Amino acid sequence: MSYESYTVAVICAMSFEMSAFRYMLDREHPRLQRKEGDFNTYVLGELYGNNIVLACLPGNQGKGSAATVATNLARTFPAIKLRFLVGIGGGVPSRKHDIRLGDVVVSMPSGEYGGVVQYDLGKKTDYGFVLKGFLQAPPPLLRSAVETMRSDHLVSDNKIEEFISQMLQKGCRLSVYQQPPTKSDILFMKGYSHEFNQPTCDQCDRGRVIARSDRQFPGPEIHYGLIASGDTVMRSSSTAAVSYLEDVLCFEMEAAGLMTEYSCLVIRGISDYADSHKNDKWQCYAAATAAACTKELLSYLQPNENVSATTGIQHTGAGTFSVGGDVNIG
Repeated sequence: MSYESYTVAVICAMSFEMSAFRYMLDREHPRLQRKEGDFNTYVLGELYGNNIVLACLPGNQGKGSAATVATNLARTFPAIKLRFLVGIGGGVPSRKHDIRLGDVVVSMPSGEYGGVVQYDLGKKTDYGFVLKGFLQAPPPLLRSAVETMRSDHLVSDNKIEEFISQMLQKGCRLSVYQQPPTKSDILFMKGYSHEFNQPTCDQCDRGRVIARSDRQFPGPEIHYGLIASGDTVMRSSSTAAVSYLEDVLCFEMEAAGLMTEYSCLVIRGISDYADSHKNDKWQCYAAATAAACTKELLSYLQPNENVSATTGIQHTGAGTFSVGGDVNIG
């Protein structure tokens, strides 16, 4: 294998996210010699015949670090056509979207937005906070694959639990990716803060817990729509950000840094509810559900399809058009 053999890139922010996807590969390839000036560490492998490069941020989160990793990756692997950003995020349940811990959110266009919104880029006005900028939608080939998978799941279950079960059999230490007890999935009312200085929610008022009925179908659900990205860790259900992003399904911290330069699909497993009650208990399982969803989506892509994945003319906002993915016309 050479650097030019790889056409799909998966970027993760944290090592446990990277490992979740790594151990879902069909097979892993030998590492290639490091190129001068590229300090990224890569895992190379294959899924459904697609040659994949897996990269992880170097210990620090945020859109700046994501942009650096993505730039180095593009320089080292010049044939990359499809990019995924895979990991965990903070969910935003609502009456419209029954989001629960372990569920997955896939970024897809909604209204005027391309799938990801940079919620901390804008200006304050007398009429409230006004967002600025426009992030590209995922490539047409990935959007088509997502819509096909979404349609299939109307009559058949997703394969998230199946793929996680297969991964857990590869090593006993992977047991950290098992699903936590569902009784630990607790959603408190909006605006109710975690009891100060308490390490757990044991002292929080259970009268403020939102009662949710059992689901009709077992296993994690996949949701499709807007993901909000920015450098701030969301730990407040009453944050102003939610008020002007009513349709956002989850928050994360890296997509905006990647998508200012590269079109990609963002897939996030829900590890908390972006409020003050968040903890680490569901992080590994959420990373595994995101990785499993990505694996299932890749099964819809034939190895030769992604060579021309970004062909065609795509409107990217602000009077700009993208031709073939690499040429911009202003």
